[in-house]
Amino acid sequence: MSRFQAPIAEAIWDMKYRFKAADGTALDGTVEDTWRRIARALAEVEAEPAKWEAEFYAALEGFRFLPAGRITAGAGTGRSVTLFNCFVMGTIPDTMEGIFTGLKEAALTMQQGGGIGYDFSTIRPRGAEVKGVAADASGPLSFMDVWDAMCRTIMSAGSRRGAMMATMRCDHPDIEAFIEAKKDPARLRMFNLSVLVTDPFMAAVKADGPWELVFGDKVYRTVQARDLWNRIMRSTFDFAEPGVIFIDRINATNNLGYVETIAATNPCGEQPLPPYGACLLGSINLATLVTDAFEAGSSMDMAALDHLVRVAVRAMDNVVDASRFPLPEQAAEAKAKRRIGLGVTGLADALLMVGLRYGSEEAAQVTEMWMHKIARSAYLASVDLAKEKGAFPLFDAEGYLASGNMAGMDADVREAVRAHGIRNALLTSVAPTGTISLYAGNVSSGIEPVFAYAYTRKVLQKDGSRTEEEVVDYAVRLWREKFGDAPLPDHFVNAQTLPPLDHVRMQAAAQRWVDSSISKTINCPVDISFDDFKEVYMAAWDQGCKGCTTYRPNDVTGSVLTVSEATDKAPGEAPDQVRGAVSSGEVVYLSHPLDRPAALEGQTYKVKWPGSEHALYITINDIVTAGHRRPFEVFINSKNMEHFAWTVALTRMISAVFRRGGDISFVVEELKAVFDPRGGAWMEGKYIPSILAAIGGVIERHLIDIGFIDGEGMGLKSDPKAELMRVGEAPRGKSCPACGSYDLRMVEGCLTCGSCGHSKCG
Repeated sequence: MSRFQAPIAEAIWDMKYRFKAADGTALDGTVEDTWRRIARALAEVEAEPAKWEAEFYAALEGFRFLPAGRITAGAGTGRSVTLFNCFVMGTIPDTMEGIFTGLKEAALTMQQGGGIGYDFSTIRPRGAEVKGVAADASGPLSFMDVWDAMCRTIMSAGSRRGAMMATMRCDHPDIEAFIEAKKDPARLRMFNLSVLVTDPFMAAVKADGPWELVFGDKVYRTVQARDLWNRIMRSTFDFAEPGVIFIDRINATNNLGYVETIAATNPCGEQPLPPYGACLLGSINLATLVTDAFEAGSSMDMAALDHLVRVAVRAMDNVVDASRFPLPEQAAEAKAKRRIGLGVTGLADALLMVGLRYGSEEAAQVTEMWMHKIARSAYLASVDLAKEKGAFPLFDAEGYLASGNMAGMDADVREAVRAHGIRNALLTSVAPTGTISLYAGNVSSGIEPVFAYAYTRKVLQKDGSRTEEEVVDYAVRLWREKFGDAPLPDHFVNAQTLPPLDHVRMQAAAQRWVDSSISKTINCPVDISFDDFKEVYMAAWDQGCKGCTTYRPNDVTGSVLTVSEATDKAPGEAPDQVRGAVSSGEVVYLSHPLDRPAALEGQTYKVKWPGSEHALYITINDIVTAGHRRPFEVFINSKNMEHFAWTVALTRMISAVFRRGGDISFVVEELKAVFDPRGGAWMEGKYIPSILAAIGGVIERHLIDIGFIDGEGMGLKSDPKAELMRVGEAPRGKSCPACGSYDLRMVEGCLTCGSCGHSKCG
């Protein structure tokens, strides 16, 4: 029997995590083969690999321990990809050479699949003097635009596009421009933005005091702290960004405060990291560890939790040695501190299964108890590893134990660390698990509440037909198996109906025992007042959170997953009738890249670049899906051997994009924007900035000819998936760029597709 409880889970495994050869041939025959591949790869560094392969396999089996996607997809494949999810790049020097060296390092990191964070506070503000060139500085936002363009161009490992976090200190002179940058809907789309909020700033906000904007030793101007805070809040209220990071609290509690200063996080915020910092992620699936679900004696199996955490810590520690790194600085940083980020998923489902309402005081207390157990087990497991393999190289007992986090740790854990050291400097983090949670049977993701108990999606098959299937939350499926169509209990709540301050309560409860941070989105109703919205952030500050991210649907950000409001039935009714829990939209999902038919129609174009001895020949073949002709593959050929490597790479990359479906017109935009520093050329009366731009022009002309786009520079005309919008139906916001469904939801700070798991944060 299949280990997968739903077709969507198997489809995600096949698309994202199943090991395949370059030609698409599956090398992992079953998900058991995937678990075996991972277990074997992580056990190779052990003195007793057979023993630990068996232990790691047992932890992976049944989706109990869920390594993050980079590990699941990459471990044991022999491919040159990083198994680390999170990177913060080096401090950006305030020089042109340093800035563009940083850009190069970012490109290399994203090329291998890592999401990155950057602090742009180190770049002088707009209008500041640039000595020696008689010019004024353009400011950090102008360079963020360059990073944004680079990220749009890079397609990272596993066909995931890059994700970036940009931070800026609340006292930087350009902070107001940073706060409002995303008012422009076309700007900085590849970035998540967060303001680094300091303790003195929050004190000034509460006191309604003045606040100086400073760079270097120069005060550029003084504003009222509360006015600046209100600007942050207003932008977040209207545009869902920027987020807020309480940076002084992060540094005060950091176990490594004695050897590092943190100024940025990874794209989803759960990993505050120093320059060149890297962290790998994994999650304990709490929903799989509840015994006697929905019964009077239901509980978390604490012994099983302890054992699973200990095995997971060892497996993740081994990833540090098994992984490749994009940059040597990242490898050195990871091995000097051996950071890991073990978190949880399925929390909301587990609470439902033991009879607790997510967001209640009792649920918060139980969450804190579970997270405390995980922290104890993780730290003691890492101490045992230190006894066996040695502490992390930069360990210093007095400095380590003096941190705010360790000051609050249990006395026996502190004494064990003092006596034996610890293998991993930091151990816990709560990551986004949107895709992983679907793969594991649609458990609730991370520490988020259940988003929707059930919804219907339509799947586009290879032959063009569609099948309809219901996607059911893990806990609801268990309820149905036990009690049939009996009404759901009253404690079943979802993200749409949960008061925002209940979200904050749960985030604060989990944060108490997490040494890094938490990726969490606080869903706010569209009609929340601005004053109540601001109170959410102040409550997060007052309750000890390390940051705060909210999502309020509005006309600017667009709606996310549409849920039915057609029924007046209460939460106690049958699961497929829960108010606000059933998707009303028809969702189409490409479960596989399209197979190549035996014959395709196409066109070959000749491009003769001025000054080049040989011409390029560009062949574009098309396929017909749902009655529409669209490009399927590209071949670029030349007799010039100097062109061989990059034309083959471009051929493979563009063809892979075409076969995934969705809006592929961005390929034209990106190619046409490439310029050659040696200069372009005039062709047919137009200046073309590079040979790549000329290729982009050819593809655009072809798209116009087949009716895929309206005209030059006009983007997508008609995608087959546009038919999903029913006649007369109101727009439902943005469609998923990977599968075309209107099933995007905000999950832990990132828009994530509920159908295919696509997220710009990877």
